[in-house]
Amino acid sequence: MGDTPAEAGSARTMMAVVTTGTGGYDRLDYRRVPIPVPGPNEVLVAVRAAGINNTDINTRLGWYAPSVRAGTGAAAAETGQSEEGQTAGGQTAGVQIAGGQTAGGWSGATPFPLIQGTDCCGRIVAVGPGADAGRIGARVLVRPCMRQSDFTAMQTRWLGSDFDGSFAQFVKVPERETFTVAVDWSDGELATIPCAYGTAENMVHRAKVGPGDRVLVPGASGGVGSAVIQLVKRRGAEVIAVTSAAKRASVREIGADRVLTRDEDPLASLGAQSVDVVIDNVGGPGFATLLKLLRRGGRYVSSGAIAGPVVELDLRDMYLKDLSLIGCTAWEEPVFANLISYIERGEIRPLLAASYPLEQIAEAQRVFQEKNHTGKIVLIPPP
Repeated sequence: MGDTPAEAGSARTMMAVVTTGTGGYDRLDYRRVPIPVPGPNEVLVAVRAAGINNTDINTRLGWYAPSVRAGTGAAAAETGQSEEGQTAGGQTAGVQIAGGQTAGGWSGATPFPLIQGTDCCGRIVAVGPGADAGRIGARVLVRPCMRQSDFTAMQTRWLGSDFDGSFAQFVKVPERETFTVAVDWSDGELATIPCAYGTAENMVHRAKVGPGDRVLVPGASGGVGSAVIQLVKRRGAEVIAVTSAAKRASVREIGADRVLTRDEDPLASLGAQSVDVVIDNVGGPGFATLLKLLRRGGRYVSSGAIAGPVVELDLRDMYLKDLSLIGCTAWEEPVFANLISYIERGEIRPLLAASYPLEQIAEAQRVFQEKNHTGKIVLIPPP
């Protein structure tokens, strides 16, 4: 069976994972749905591989709701779920926000039912009015963080969170968000890039990391953390990574100059005011210590909080040292184009930990949440 929509089923349907609401794995419904039709200036992409990210699971669990204060690993317990993702009565529990809507998305209620999937590697197979038919057949990566208007405004639309994403055989997206990539990587390897590396490059870019900087990276073995290491090193800065003892060797192999384990006290190991930049997607109880590690004029950058979103901040650490605290969700305009150039020049490498068929999404997400891997896990739709 080929990639064209006509070959995807006589009724122009496709297989997709539809997330039906907040809760456990039973909310992931692998079923047949209509193939989307590209509108003006849109293209239809045959998905070859789709990466798994924390945000996919967090959205399903409703972790972005203000009422959730636990880390992402405890989100199931926070929403009243058992280890199987269900309540004792067999139904998943959701997190409710004002007005009775179900929370879960980055900016209020998630538009369930929703096809999730933020990472997409595929080929353009059809175009809508106004899009370039000459790009049919192009192998592309989709930029998942899309601005609603232009890059002067911060409002974003995220693939797989605000509208249907890549956990399907086909996805439609604005043509301007597709980037042709010429490289001999596999589809699975390319699918490790968009969300994790885009998030990482955006933080590195916003922090203005450069030669001579000393950068601390907590959570260094995850998809974003491992990307940060490579992207910081290519800018000529020093990397101090924090990870589990079992992953020290793999994190050093990525390029970390020094590796601390989570059991070590970074303040005792490094000393106060010893780093220029902290790029942190961990948060939680260790946040206060990270600010003490920063030198005067240092920069703390974050786009996540897997250990917990609610932290203790001593304002004196911030203002007496002239620190900059930078939150990163909306990507800067050069970020994704930069990544494509890094790939094509061989300046970064993919970290593909494992691949699973799309229909095994629950098992893949379970393995993802165990955090025993380094890099990314991807899903492969049926051809």
